[in-house]
Amino acid sequence: MKDDNCIFCKIANGEIPSNTLFEDDDFRVIFDLSPATKGHALILPKNHFRNLYDIEEETAGKVFKLAHKMSVKMKDYFKCDGFNIIQNNEECAGQTVFHFHMHLIPRYKGDNALKLWAPKEADAEELKKMAEDIRGL
Repeated sequence: MKDDNCIFCKIANGEIPSNTLFEDDDFRVIFDLSPATKGHALILPKNHFRNLYDIEEETAGKVFKLAHKMSVKMKDYFKCDGFNIIQNNEECAGQTVFHFHMHLIPRYKGDNALKLWAPKEADAEELKKMAEDIRGL
């Protein structure tokens, strides 16, 4: 499954050159051309999935194993102080290319690259009800 109009499909399948860190039958890992920090990379499936809602469960499992493998290698190489693994779904969540991909972002003390959220106070009763509702789905 490939989308001929998808730039990430073209990169993942080698039609557009990239700086590839890893490749197998299912994935290509490349350096991001608009990095948040030094070493920012993307995991791209070779098959087209719009986002997490569309990806096959088996492929989703493989991508997390690959994220682990790559983050360990990249942490050793870049000597970074931490690591973010980010995956956005839909425009309101920050997805800009609608081909499932995972960001591997080395973090360095003081880099100020990402502020993910401002913590708020949760309502205990609301959390309890939502958990019950979701378990019932």
